[in-house]
Amino acid sequence: MSTTGQQGGGLRTRRSLARDKDHRSGMGMEAACWLSPGVLRRLIELPSPPLSRHQLKRLEEHRYSSAGHSLLEPLMQRYWEWLVGQVPSWIAPNLITIIGLATNVFTTLVLVYYCPTATEQAPLWAYLMCAVGLFIYQSLDAIDGKQARRTNSSSPLGELFDHGCDSLSTVFVVLGTSIAVQLGTNPDWMFFCCFAGMFMFYCAHWQTYVSGTLRFGIIDVTEVQIFIIIMYLLAAVGGSAFWQSLIPVLNIQMKMIPAICTLLGAIFSCTNYFRVIFTGGVGKNGSTIAGTSVLSPVLHIGSVIILAMMIYKKSAVQLFEKHPCLYILAFGFVSAKITNKLVVAHMTKSEMHLHDLAFLGPGLLFLDQYFNSFIDEYLVLWIALIISLFDLVRYCVSVCNQIACHLHIFVFKIKPSLSPQSS
Repeated sequence: MSTTGQQGGGLRTRRSLARDKDHRSGMGMEAACWLSPGVLRRLIELPSPPLSRHQLKRLEEHRYSSAGHSLLEPLMQRYWEWLVGQVPSWIAPNLITIIGLATNVFTTLVLVYYCPTATEQAPLWAYLMCAVGLFIYQSLDAIDGKQARRTNSSSPLGELFDHGCDSLSTVFVVLGTSIAVQLGTNPDWMFFCCFAGMFMFYCAHWQTYVSGTLRFGIIDVTEVQIFIIIMYLLAAVGGSAFWQSLIPVLNIQMKMIPAICTLLGAIFSCTNYFRVIFTGGVGKNGSTIAGTSVLSPVLHIGSVIILAMMIYKKSAVQLFEKHPCLYILAFGFVSAKITNKLVVAHMTKSEMHLHDLAFLGPGLLFLDQYFNSFIDEYLVLWIALIISLFDLVRYCVSVCNQIACHLHIFVFKIKPSLSPQSS
């Protein structure tokens, strides 16, 4: 994420191609699209284009803006510059991003398999694999923008794709961290840590939607990821005994240190985010970049967290306590979807609408409890997870495909005809 903007800021190389063919802003231009026509594409894509012509036009005018550097970023830049030099020039930036995400997701799912309630002890190699997987994701996420500039293939699609992958990765990172420290033995803390992580990532883009600039703090994504990698390594070396050991004087278990750090980090980060949200609006009368109320995005993330908390506390079968990983994933996919919509709203300077199919899964869980769980809550949780995942994939594929068609580019490969002179 630290180099996202460098990948996303370069619409200039596409603008001249897109301007004279604006009427093709839907799903035309099959050669540039992600999926070929057919049953699969009709199933995966939304029935109508998610973005309007006006949104696509404003997308052309979007310019990435960021401010600040984190503590370790200048140090890591040397490694990232070396790493991108080892990548062949024919590999597309988005391909680098998706490989990193897939690696992180796969390694975390291995941990979920061995620790479905976040209380079990996984094999040593599973924790090591998660540490390596997160490091690979961090490295590839950091060089995708550098690869875009290096190959003259920067586009707003790259920025959106990067942030979209980050939103999903956040869900798996917070879940994997909770599993590594066996936080399932303290369900309230596990709930807080996982949803605090999703909330902070959402707030980072909320303040960007308000101010037009993505701000990085001294302690940001890079530092947090390094800290989590260390926790994976400690879990591999010390096992459950390490996290259950008591800290002298404080008389609390070692596993509470990451939880307390999350609490302090959330307070510090949210203080900075909301300072910008309430005072940094660049729209008319201090509104968002789209001219809407600075408080409007709270409805989406607020709905997710309130529904998750109500279902957690009112469950007659202790749904969250018994199936925390499934629960976090089900609501995490909803969080990733609305975060993606917030990023799209920022880049297209448009309003976010509250009505969304993403809330269908949580809504089913809520209704099931309202009617005294006449359907097994565990079954409904699986249904909610599948619906939320399908809705997220469908939205992301549709948006990426539509933007790729509009800009006449490919999602996962560099267009051969592109040359520096086309900018």
